[in-house]
Amino acid sequence: MADSGVIVKQKRSFRKYTYRGVDLDALLAMKPDQLAEIFGCRARRKMMRGSKQRQYTQLLKKLRKAKKNAAQDEKPAPVKTHLRDMLIMPEMVGSIVGIYNGKVFNQVEIKSEMIAHYLGEFSLTYKPVRHGRPGIGATHSSRFIPLK
Repeated sequence: MADSGVIVKQKRSFRKYTYRGVDLDALLAMKPDQLAEIFGCRARRKMMRGSKQRQYTQLLKKLRKAKKNAAQDEKPAPVKTHLRDMLIMPEMVGSIVGIYNGKVFNQVEIKSEMIAHYLGEFSLTYKPVRHGRPGIGATHSSRFIPLK
């Protein structure tokens, strides 16, 4: 009975997120031109052609301000936007964005896995179809079903 049965619990090590082999800290330090080289072809084209627009920079400023004003260990205030075609940049990770879907603003927390996707991908504009039972007239054989 020399063994007292003390079990030392090890900390769970989380897998560090990398985007195409580059970790998040390095992505945050990169300039937009360097980021564009890492992104896929559609995101690269979008960055090279139109990332300098005023709307995108205004949204980034609002997100930075919301992050700065948030208390330690708390989520920042949501920032509403209609810009569904904006690419998610590494500096947006951790922010909460209200993305307009044509009816309401869906709040989405930006995670590191969302980098280089569009904001609109995370706020569906339609309600997915939920198939139920077929009604009368759905098929030819339903003509022979009595109504009573």
